[in-house]
Amino acid sequence: MPYISIESGKLTAEQKKQLIERLTATASEITNIPEQFFTVTIKELPDENFGIGGQSIDEIKRTYK
Repeated sequence: MPYISIESGKLTAEQKKQLIERLTATASEITNIPEQFFTVTIKELPDENFGIGGQSIDEIKRTYK
């Protein structure tokens, strides 16, 4: 059973819905595995719990806004 896992900060219900639909459809198209065999999970953890290059994700996001 193919398994797709996404780790992110906070997403809206609509963003989650679109991710699940599009990831499943695209993976199914590329692999020729029927969509019903795919499992998609979205793990939401606060951005301050992840770091890249010595900065938390929330710090990085603030510099780009």
